[in-house]
Amino acid sequence: MISDIADFVRHYVLNLSALGRFGLTLVMLVFIPRLCRRAHVPTAVGLLLSGVIVGPHVLGFFGTDRPIADFLAELGKLLLMFFAGLEIDLALFRRARKRSVTFGLITTTLPLLLGTAVGLAFGYAAIPAIVIGSLLASHTLLGLTVIDRLGMHRLEPVTVTVGATVISDTLSLVVFAVCVSIDTTGFSPAGLTLLLSEIVGFVVLVLFGLSRLGAYVLSRVEQEEDAFFVIMLCFMVVAGVLADAIQLPGIVGAFLAGLAINASARDKPASAKLQFLGKSLFIPIFFIATGFLIDPVAFVLDIVDNFPLVASIVGALLIGKGIAAWIAGRAFGYSRDEQWVVWSLTLPQVAATLAAALVAHDTFDTAGQRLLDDQILNAVLVLMLTTSILGPVLTERFAPRLVSAR
Repeated sequence: MISDIADFVRHYVLNLSALGRFGLTLVMLVFIPRLCRRAHVPTAVGLLLSGVIVGPHVLGFFGTDRPIADFLAELGKLLLMFFAGLEIDLALFRRARKRSVTFGLITTTLPLLLGTAVGLAFGYAAIPAIVIGSLLASHTLLGLTVIDRLGMHRLEPVTVTVGATVISDTLSLVVFAVCVSIDTTGFSPAGLTLLLSEIVGFVVLVLFGLSRLGAYVLSRVEQEEDAFFVIMLCFMVVAGVLADAIQLPGIVGAFLAGLAINASARDKPASAKLQFLGKSLFIPIFFIATGFLIDPVAFVLDIVDNFPLVASIVGALLIGKGIAAWIAGRAFGYSRDEQWVVWSLTLPQVAATLAAALVAHDTFDTAGQRLLDDQILNAVLVLMLTTSILGPVLTERFAPRLVSAR
């Protein structure tokens, strides 16, 4: 009976027009975040799970050929990384620059090394192993909502952690980009030298050239919100295309573009409207489309069969970020509660981690092998689920202690 109803609904949905399916997606985008808030589950996790349910491996509402959804998801992925660069508070970074750089290097290097060690220990080649490490090096500041609610965003440990995000996200994406390029074109000393030169030139071009151009152009249209809006998108697209031209993932260009125009666009009304559109439509579609890739039965079986690998990756992240917070805390004279808060803020692995993992999963070498296989992708999804819940929960627990101690 239930299967008959499901078959009828599936048949009806598959025969909907593209506009009808888009309407169904909009309904999901309205109700799923509300359900997530009531269940105290991160919205990204709820959207991902909904994508699994309506995807081809369960209900199959959207079929296997969905060019429009795939394009919108690709745009959402680029916007996710663009906003990651645009939302970084550079003023806080400058306020504690030396400590932010120091902690950024530590919280990038330790998880990178531990993740690489895990990859090598489980039989992965050097390049895939380093990619695994690079996925653990960045972090998403999900706990900042708790910090803002408590009015603690100006405390030094929080400022240093926010500033360190600039370093960790940038370095992890650069390492990731190098690995992707080597995997697709092969390794040679001359090729590596050329690649590093291209990356340095690209980073300098975007962060300094595009930054100055962006400041000039955006200042000329500051009173024209529609033009300001479109030009920001143009900068993101141009940076992504330039990244593709030198065999770098487009997400690297999008992130650097966000950093480049950060000072010029961060607090402008058009920027707020672009973020509203992206976060209410394109980025949620990206998470839903990511769920389409997951076969829940195969996912669970794979996690069970490869539990040591999954546990090791999660453990490498927890230990690496924990040791980094402890080292920085001891060096900067932070209390134990401040160290716990710093650790909790650097745990969530959502934006850069998921976007990079999907790019690596879709990257093939000359022999047709994926850079990251299904086992690692599934492990990353478990990592995302675990840390996106654990990080804010720990922030909620330890941050109030800093308020009472002030």
